[in-house]
Amino acid sequence: MSETRIASRYAKPLLELAVERNCLEEVAKDMTAFTALCHSNRDFTLMLKNPVLGHLNKLVILKKIFTGKVNALTLSIFDIISRKNREQYLPAIAKEFHKQYNVMKGIAEATITTVVPLNAELKKEVNAVVKKITGKEVELTEKIDESIIGGFILKIGDRQIDDSISSKLNELKLKFSQNLYVNKM
Repeated sequence: MSETRIASRYAKPLLELAVERNCLEEVAKDMTAFTALCHSNRDFTLMLKNPVLGHLNKLVILKKIFTGKVNALTLSIFDIISRKNREQYLPAIAKEFHKQYNVMKGIAEATITTVVPLNAELKKEVNAVVKKITGKEVELTEKIDESIIGGFILKIGDRQIDDSISSKLNELKLKFSQNLYVNKM
């Protein structure tokens, strides 16, 4: 079974249970914090995926890290997943939970890639543009990539607006190479 399907199978009931118990916002914050921890601490993620370390040992580590810091429902899902020996899927479950949470709340996820960080005014403008396109509230993620040289790449769901200098240079290069080929014939 694929990681995405497994993540979805755990994330959906967690979301529904969090709504039922009126702790959705707390669990959502917990899952966001868990994802941030996985991104910032590679050793933690590798520990979750380590087949040599037993699932009960991983559960002990999870409990030591998160007890008293997360909602009881979040801790119980860690327990259930560990007992089923599926800790390696926890990062994917947290991401999937966040996706489903955004769908439930009507929030559009967008990513903007630029060469330098955006200032507050530009972030506000980008949020307004995405909100106009989607008709939803926006969760904007910023990425820095110097290889695009300038401009931006904006991804909204499965749509992409590439207004980067590197893509324009590639288009120009392609156009010149086609013209050279045509002229040689």
